[in-house]
Amino acid sequence: VQLQASGGGLVQAGGSLRLSCTASERRFGRFIMAWFRQAPGMEREFVAAYKWDGGTTYYADSVKGRFTISRDNAKNTVYLQMNNLKPEDTAVYYCAADRRLISSSIRYDIEYDYWGQGTQVTVSS
Repeated sequence: VQLQASGGGLVQAGGSLRLSCTASERRFGRFIMAWFRQAPGMEREFVAAYKWDGGTTYYADSVKGRFTISRDNAKNTVYLQMNNLKPEDTAVYYCAADRRLISSSIRYDIEYDYWGQGTQVTVSS
């Protein structure tokens, strides 16, 4: 499975961006899709995930209420709509996918088998 992330850029605090991640796998609809991010000098951290069965979504506390993860199975694409961006959201954002994860594993990057190349998001104050 190949993942192609896009949509990053430079935005002022309070602005919005939408990231996209397109998967090469035709059975994409049955994958768990997630976004992680890594700021300079920091470990990669969980941002959001979308579990295909039931459409359950998961968010890090730091982005809850500001970010929304969604997916379009017809386009094999998952989105991350980021609103009210803050300077601390600055990071390289990665999309990730896995065929099967239990809920307790969804927030851990080590559990994901497939990764996109990352897209830079920079939020200026």
